[in-house]
Amino acid sequence: MPKTPHGKDGRKTHASPNLSSSVVTTLKEEIVHWHYPPEHRLTEDELCKRFGVSRSPVREALRVLASDGFVKKLSNRGYAVKQYTIDEIQELYEVRLALELYTVERLATKPPTGLAAELDDLQQTWTELLKASSKAPEEFAILDTLFHDTLALALGNKSLLRHLRTINERLTLFRMLDFDRPHRAEHTCRQHLEILERIIAKDAAGARIAMQDNIESGRANIHTAVKDALARAYLKKT
Repeated sequence: MPKTPHGKDGRKTHASPNLSSSVVTTLKEEIVHWHYPPEHRLTEDELCKRFGVSRSPVREALRVLASDGFVKKLSNRGYAVKQYTIDEIQELYEVRLALELYTVERLATKPPTGLAAELDDLQQTWTELLKASSKAPEEFAILDTLFHDTLALALGNKSLLRHLRTINERLTLFRMLDFDRPHRAEHTCRQHLEILERIIAKDAAGARIAMQDNIESGRANIHTAVKDALARAYLKKT
């Protein structure tokens, strides 16, 4: 059996091409959930030790994360976590709103083949959730994201879907915190059902109004959500 090669520091050097992807996935999820405060430094030595890998997959992972905007490269000092400011989060919501309004308008005016079945499934799902909207905030945030993702997927615009998924990924924690508010889950169920009804009725204007109401409801809580996220991040580091 061939021996596992070792690096200069004596640690085993893993050659699996999936190692950097695994590091990226883990760090991205932690950054999205604000396990790190803004500007928290990520060093190669610490990450190599934590993941039990050589420098090569760690460097590739950090390069990918920097390219995707989750970390930023520091001059001769490694990388730092990039958490969005309130203004940047507001900008994300503005772009998300534009994409979502376009989506429901197109679905209402030019419904693609198979849309009726998709909408029927969504109606059943959210009607059931309305009857029992007591799920944990994190679980409900996932279901909420899936609702919007399904509508964008039905539209068939791959570029729009890719951008929307990127934005929603960065808004994950804020949506979780939003669903921690009293009656927010129930209100969201009703909003989603209204959006679906307007699309089915081919009421583009009504669908846009319903979607805007849904997104603005979450956006209104951003300042409080950011404070909560920062508190969580610094608490995890103490």
